[in-house]
Amino acid sequence: MAYTDRDMEPRQSAPSRTRKLQQLFELATTQAGYFTAAQARALGYSARSLVHHVAAGHFERVSRGFYRLVGVPTSSHEDIVATWLRLASRQAVVSHETALALYDLAPSRSQELHVTLPRDRRPRTRQRGTAVRLHTTNTPLRRAEVASRFGVRITSPARTIADVADVGADPSVVAEATARALARGLVAPDELRAAVSDRSARVRQLVDRAIEEAGNRA
Repeated sequence: MAYTDRDMEPRQSAPSRTRKLQQLFELATTQAGYFTAAQARALGYSARSLVHHVAAGHFERVSRGFYRLVGVPTSSHEDIVATWLRLASRQAVVSHETALALYDLAPSRSQELHVTLPRDRRPRTRQRGTAVRLHTTNTPLRRAEVASRFGVRITSPARTIADVADVGADPSVVAEATARALARGLVAPDELRAAVSDRSARVRQLVDRAIEEAGNRA
């Protein structure tokens, strides 16, 4: 009996249930226990198996296409993670006051969670659950303007301070965030100045003053 080259190739076996669950657990624990149906499908879970696991109490269905793995410890930032994950496919990043809070540069004074995304990817329907403040941009964020923290994509410290200053935040918030970011080595003065170089004169002056005050404190 003749064998073709294809017959001689090793067969790719489907991942075992244990392996799939381990992969899902590893993913979900970086996202406060949450995952999307698309992420589950990428790991080998079918729509039918998702229904089965929900019925068995392994997964919690939070909303359409959005789940939480039962048993994963809660996180103090899970509302932010859940909000970002719902919008991640739209190239969203956590930003503004919410990003400041995640970097521990300033406590958030807003009850809303701030997220930035491309204007043409803005959802047409209102987001469920926690109040979300959507900021849109026509200019894609550069790689250096995006970081990762607590499992979510987030604006870099320099971009965050620039955005907060640009939307008219209390100058004391900008000053405190700048001082903390510089003291902890999250940004350098030149990096901050570059981040606001294309912003208004008001924003550039505000950040320059914050950098100068931070230097005086040191």
